[in-house]
Amino acid sequence: METIEQMIQKKAYELGYEKCGIIPISLMEGYAERFQERLQKVPESRAFYQGQQRLVNPLEVYPWAKSVVVLTVPYGKYKIPEEVKGRIAKAYLFDVRIDRSTKEYQNNRALEKYMQKLGLKVETNEKFGVVGMRWAAMEAGVGIIRRNNFLYTESGSWVHLEAWITDREMELKETNNVPQCPKGCNRCMAACPTKSLSDPYTMLPTACISFLTTFGGRNLPQEPLRKSFGECIYGCDICQDACPMNRGKWKGKEEFPNLSGLAPELTPENILNMTEDFYVEKVQSKFFYLSPEELWKWKVDVLNYMRNNYVESYKPLIIKACNNKNEKIREMAKLICNELCLK
Repeated sequence: METIEQMIQKKAYELGYEKCGIIPISLMEGYAERFQERLQKVPESRAFYQGQQRLVNPLEVYPWAKSVVVLTVPYGKYKIPEEVKGRIAKAYLFDVRIDRSTKEYQNNRALEKYMQKLGLKVETNEKFGVVGMRWAAMEAGVGIIRRNNFLYTESGSWVHLEAWITDREMELKETNNVPQCPKGCNRCMAACPTKSLSDPYTMLPTACISFLTTFGGRNLPQEPLRKSFGECIYGCDICQDACPMNRGKWKGKEEFPNLSGLAPELTPENILNMTEDFYVEKVQSKFFYLSPEELWKWKVDVLNYMRNNYVESYKPLIIKACNNKNEKIREMAKLICNELCLK
């Protein structure tokens, strides 16, 4: 007879999950230790990580928790539209956490209902997780954490993580065939333009391009690192793209729901000219790290992109932005005009 752990894992495979491991909640204690080590090693990150405290001690939030079910969802199968390639990070383009049109989101809901039918009390946080998911995945044998801090499975780092806590003591570890990082390899750290990756398994989140171009970077005109963002507008894949263990992992054969129609609207020019209504209706719900009131942040990011990748056709757009009603957009545009001597 199958155990309840085996039934959950079997159902996950049937739904199309790549990996499914289950661990006792006690194995998350190691995450708390590493969390404190990170704060001590990179004290500048303390303010950033304050918001992650709920993940450090899940029993304080869910005193009934007994185990963690952790799974991976590969997204390297999807095609990257040319209009956004290298400008918007792949994890955000293929984000399935709240996109009801995706099969992955439907699978998430189906697996939760299945576990509830088995008599389990379960809890998840679809956007931001209920535990430190990379640590949970590593402890569950799902994959390994590499020097760039990402979890890797046989699909490389191009995987989303999902996790539930449950009220039943369970354990069923996965198996993986993922090799360790090559000895002496530092390509991810060498590739990081802002040096957010300073040492293996260490980073300064507030210097990360993904942070600065999404929910961080609220004063980008005064951010000294902005000139090193390269082609990044929203998020960054540079350390993952540089990783030799990701070579050949991206397949890019399938269409992601609704992305091919939206991508032409996400060119730098179209973002800078985007209306509030279009942003709220078509864009914000997908890229939810920025609120419905924060189209200005996209436009500041785009202006910074135009500054770092300047071509003459950007000149009238930048000059026009100097008169935008939003103060931050005006500030960035005027700064760029001064830096590039645009008149």
